[in-house]
Amino acid sequence: MKKIKGILDIKIRSKLKAGEEVLFSGEFYTARDQAHKIMGERIRTGRKLPFELKDTIIYYCGPTPSPPGQTIGACGPTTSLRMDDFTEILLKQGVVATVGKGRRSGKVRRAIKRYKAVYFAAPSGCGAFLATKVLKKEIVAFPQLGPEAVYRLEVRGFPLIVAIDAQGRSIY
Repeated sequence: MKKIKGILDIKIRSKLKAGEEVLFSGEFYTARDQAHKIMGERIRTGRKLPFELKDTIIYYCGPTPSPPGQTIGACGPTTSLRMDDFTEILLKQGVVATVGKGRRSGKVRRAIKRYKAVYFAAPSGCGAFLATKVLKKEIVAFPQLGPEAVYRLEVRGFPLIVAIDAQGRSIY
């Protein structure tokens, strides 16, 4: 299993292969359907986002509230296909990877290849376990969305599978 720490630069992304298992340590930004809709609209209309997208990883997740004494509640992946309409515009803004579960459209697969990005699958049904990999959680945008707000997560040893690599190869 490959360990990746910090920014997922082009050298690292280009070496990852579809099907490869990874333990990631670094930062994710969570975003689900409503956050994607708001971000897409702001980008299309030229309005600034409250956080920088360059070199970021977007995790399709809406974490549950933090139980007492814990950093975060369950934080499993959501179905990625629902974010496909927004993926290319975010990759164009500098997003280098997305994390979720399930297949992506052919359009997204081509965009991932074009922008030399990566799509990771996170283990589904393991939200409580994945929460143990989150060291810090901070809300950074759209608090009105509740659990669908954008959070910055600091993670350590977060298990992922390369589902679509930077060359466009897919496990699906």
